[in-house]
Amino acid sequence: MSSRISIARPQTNSYSADPHGLSNSRPSSGYRAANPDDPLEKLRAFSKQIEDNIEIYSQPLRPHLPAIGRFLIVVTFLEDALRIMTQWSDQIWYLQQHRKFPWGLSHLFLILNVITMLTGSSAVILKRYTEYAVAGLLTVVVVQGFGYGLIFDLNFFLRNLSVIGGLFMVFSDSMVSRKALFAGVPTISETDRKKYFLLAGRVLLIFLFLGFIMQGQWSIGRVFVSIFGLAACIMVAVGFKAKWSAAFLVIVLSIFNVFINNWWSVHTAHPQRDFLKYDFFQTLSIVGGLILLVNMGPGGLSVDEKKKSN
Repeated sequence: MSSRISIARPQTNSYSADPHGLSNSRPSSGYRAANPDDPLEKLRAFSKQIEDNIEIYSQPLRPHLPAIGRFLIVVTFLEDALRIMTQWSDQIWYLQQHRKFPWGLSHLFLILNVITMLTGSSAVILKRYTEYAVAGLLTVVVVQGFGYGLIFDLNFFLRNLSVIGGLFMVFSDSMVSRKALFAGVPTISETDRKKYFLLAGRVLLIFLFLGFIMQGQWSIGRVFVSIFGLAACIMVAVGFKAKWSAAFLVIVLSIFNVFINNWWSVHTAHPQRDFLKYDFFQTLSIVGGLILLVNMGPGGLSVDEKKKSN
C-alpha cells in the first residue's frame, strides 16, 4: 500500500494569493487614479458640473430650441424686408443716386430681395424646402453686399460671415439620413455632409465676436469680455466643450445686444437708428445659430466627439 501515488496537495511553507494562476502577471502600467486636489481635475469637475446644469435647466426649452434658433437666424432677413418696404422711396433714391442703378433695375433689385427674404425666411421657420431657402438667403447676403457697396466693409463682412454660419447651422439641422440612389457609386453620405457643414457653421459663427473685439473704445470690462469671449470662440471653432462655450456666447451676445444696439432709445429721425437696428437683428441671427449649436452639438469633426469615440 505504501507504493500508491499520493494525489494530495503538497505542503508548502509559503502562501500563494493566486493558486490557480488567474491573475495578470504583467507589470503594472503605472497608471494612478486622478488626484482630486489637482487644479486640472478641479477644473474638469467644475466644467462637468456646468454642463450637467445646462442639460438639466435647458430640458423644458430643449424641444423648442430648434424652432427658436431657426426664427432668430432669419429675423434679420424679415426685418430687412420690412425696412425696404417701409422705406421704399429712400432705398430707390440711394440705389439710383449713389450706386448708379438704372430706374427699372433698382426696382427689380429691391423686389427680388424682398420676395426672396420673405419666402426663404418662411421656409426656414416652417422647415420646408430648407436647402432652397438657405441657398436663396445666401444669395441675398452676397448680392446685397455688392449692390449696396458694403462687400469691402470689414464690419459688414465679418457680420455676414457669421450670418452665413447661422444659415449653415440651419442647413445642418434639416439634414436627415438618405439612402444612396445608386448602389456602388461612391457618394458623400448625409452624415458626412452634416459634419462638414457643422464645422463650417461653427467657424463662421465666431466672426461676429471678432468684429466686436476690433471696433469700439476699450475699457477694463471690454478687455475681460473680449478675453473670455475669444476663448469661448476658439472652443466653439475646434468643438471643445462646444455646448458650454456656445451657451456662454449666447448670454454674452444677448446682454451686449440689448445694451449696445439699443436702437429703440434713439430718436426715429436720427440716422444712427437704422444702423443700430441692423446690428441688433444681425446679432440675433448669430445668437440663433449658437442656440442651434447648443441643441445639436458640435458634430463629428470636433474635439468633443473625438473624446467620446476614444
